[in-house]
Amino acid sequence: MSWHLCRMCGFDLETTGPDPETARIVTACVVQCGAGLPTQSATWLTDVDGHEIPDEAAAIHGVTTEKARAEGVDLREAVEQILGALRQVVLSGVPIVAMNARYDLTLLDREARRYGMTPLVDGLGGLRVIDPFVIDKQVDRYRRGSRKLTALCEHYAVPLDGAHSADADAIAACRVAWRQATRYAQLTAMSLDELHTAQIAWAAEQAASLQEYFRRKDPAALVEGAWPVVPHQRAGGDQ
Repeated sequence: MSWHLCRMCGFDLETTGPDPETARIVTACVVQCGAGLPTQSATWLTDVDGHEIPDEAAAIHGVTTEKARAEGVDLREAVEQILGALRQVVLSGVPIVAMNARYDLTLLDREARRYGMTPLVDGLGGLRVIDPFVIDKQVDRYRRGSRKLTALCEHYAVPLDGAHSADADAIAACRVAWRQATRYAQLTAMSLDELHTAQIAWAAEQAASLQEYFRRKDPAALVEGAWPVVPHQRAGGDQ
C-alpha cells in the first residue's frame, strides 16, 4: 500500500514568534486521519508559561496574552502531552505531516529541552516526517508565488477553514500531502523511509540555493539546511 493511503498524523503549532529557538507554543494540534479510520484530534491552548504574546503573533492566530493566561493549560504540561502523543504516533509507524516541519519540530525540541524532557528525536527510531512545503519546492520548483499553507491549499484544491488555527492547519497539511502524492507518481513510488530520506536532501539543497540567492546582497547570509529538526547547539557551539 502506498504511503498516502496509510494513516497520517498532522502536527501544527501556533506560537509567539518566528524564531523556533526562542518562540513558545501558544496552541498545538495532533490529528490522526486517513486509512478509512475515524479522525482523532487533540488540541492544546497553553498559558505560554507567563510570556507575552506579541500583537503581531496574536493578529495571525487570534490568541492574545490575556486569553492564554485566562484559558490556557500549563505550558510544561502541554509540552509533555504533545511529546507523548507524537511519540505514540511514531511508535505505531504513522508518519508526522508538518508544513515547514523544520520550524514546528525544532520549536517542540527546544521546549522539551527547556523543561528537561526527552526530545522527540532522542532515543526514538522510526521518526518519519512528510513536509508538504519541502515536497512542493522539489516537485514544482519553478512555480512562482507563495508556498505558504494557504497558497498550497489553493494550488492543490484543498479546502482550508480557519487558517492559522492549529487544528485546521494540521489536517489541511495532511490533505495537501495526499494531493501531492496523487499528482506526482515519483512520490507514490517511494516508501515512507525513502520519502523521509529524500526530503532531508531536498531541504538541504533548497536551503543552499536560497542562501546563494541571499548572498548576492549579503555575503554573510545563512540559511539553515537541517531537516526535520535543527540540531540543538550544545555548550561550546558543538552540535
